[in-house]
Amino acid sequence: MQEFLSDGVRLAFLDFAPTTHDIGEPILLIHGFASNHGVNWVFPQWVKTLTHAGRRTIVFDNRGHGRSEKLYDPARYSPWIMARDAANLLDHLGVPRADVMGYSMGARIAAHMAVETPEKVRGLVLAGLGIHLVDGDGLPAGIADAMEAPSLGALTDPMQRMFRSFAEATKSDLPALAACMRGSRHAMSEADVASIAAPTLICVGSEDDVAGSPEPLAAMMPHARTLVIPGRDHNRSVGDRVYKQGVLAFLNDLSN
Repeated sequence: MQEFLSDGVRLAFLDFAPTTHDIGEPILLIHGFASNHGVNWVFPQWVKTLTHAGRRTIVFDNRGHGRSEKLYDPARYSPWIMARDAANLLDHLGVPRADVMGYSMGARIAAHMAVETPEKVRGLVLAGLGIHLVDGDGLPAGIADAMEAPSLGALTDPMQRMFRSFAEATKSDLPALAACMRGSRHAMSEADVASIAAPTLICVGSEDDVAGSPEPLAAMMPHARTLVIPGRDHNRSVGDRVYKQGVLAFLNDLSN
């Protein structure tokens, strides 16, 4: 992986060229909590799908995740700071504008990026996150406690167990994730959501009990539509075929 410094923090990224001659806008992908670029985007075949559709595809590991620098101060993980990391990566690569897709925490970061640096975001895909962008701070605060538990076996809450198990499976730095969870739990105001001018697709699984409903969020935005991913929960939506087809159709509409 390549690396760059975002406001002094070392971040790892990959930049994939399109595999066809019909080249569209670049797309930046932002992964979710306790995940990384590989788990969220490479292994579920998103990078292959997008590059085969003629898209330059940029992925990176958020601060505290994957191969990027680990930080242990919650104040260094606000969504605004992490959104600036994403914008700084585009600047580093000389990309003035891109489509941006985030999943779960990555969708929260992408939404903040669309508010803070709207000139950099042509189209926006918020996946694994619906109205909880506004009426919730993010994942439950107890997820941070789950990262600090002595073991998975010490946990009984199903959601705590799910995220601790996922963090262990991705070989994550658990103290860094605890700091990230505490620092990134910020709701976005309705006014900020309404200011997002970029065309937006909001994708949520029909069985997702983490994201919140997509329709009320879309109703707050001037140019948003929704995609419900049938029969999928928060984790199983990531590589779903309906999700991929919906995103490709949305991106194609932006180009026409």
